[in-house]
Amino acid sequence: MSEIKTVLITGAVGGIGRACVNLFDRNGWRVIGVDRAPFGEDFPHGGLFIQADNAAPEDIQRVYAETGAFTRRLEALINNAAWQIAKPLLETSLEEWDLVMATNLRAAFLHAKMAHPFLKAAGGGAIVNVSSVHAVQTSANISAYAASKGGLLALTRAMAIEFATDEIRVNAILPGAVDTPMLRAGLERGHVAGDDVHTRLENLARKTVNGRVGQPEEIAHAIYFLADGTQSSFMTGQAMIVDGGATARLSTE
Repeated sequence: MSEIKTVLITGAVGGIGRACVNLFDRNGWRVIGVDRAPFGEDFPHGGLFIQADNAAPEDIQRVYAETGAFTRRLEALINNAAWQIAKPLLETSLEEWDLVMATNLRAAFLHAKMAHPFLKAAGGGAIVNVSSVHAVQTSANISAYAASKGGLLALTRAMAIEFATDEIRVNAILPGAVDTPMLRAGLERGHVAGDDVHTRLENLARKTVNGRVGQPEEIAHAIYFLADGTQSSFMTGQAMIVDGGATARLSTE
């Protein structure tokens, strides 16, 4: 009987992270969840939840100390935790810029370094970095977030090259508009018309080719595809866009 696979998911409390926790659990994986906020009482039985701040290097070190006491191996790491500052570049403070970079980019580097021995012990595995369509097509008043997600794409390619000899695949997922608390908070920056959040969501949905906003579960399934390796074993160093076709359409249309 094969050993149960284990995945570590950062940002486990948010929309996409929670959907990933539930999906991996349903597929028989043992889940380690990490988030600065508490998950609640419904974290999967047999798993491990660690409350930690992804922007704090000492917290990330603690995550892997606790992980090492829980398991000797990981088959997958999902770098999903993120922080978004939605304001003009000229109004963004140095502290805000640094917080976004620490949470979205530096943490992915640290998690990859610290998860590497666990992935190697499993004989290989996968890292999935959750980037964003803002890495390739962006808009006003979100520069720090866009820069961090663009950097994450470059880091994905570099890690894929360096980790290939250890049979560790590294890919990125680029979600578009997905109905999460982060998306709803970001609608306040004025890039979508509407007097309330529901109207803004409807207007945002019209901008996609599919005519709707994505659901966290849809992104979780794409992440699972890259992490599991059953069908993605020949994929590494790649960026997979899941955005309802939004980036396929010319901005001049």
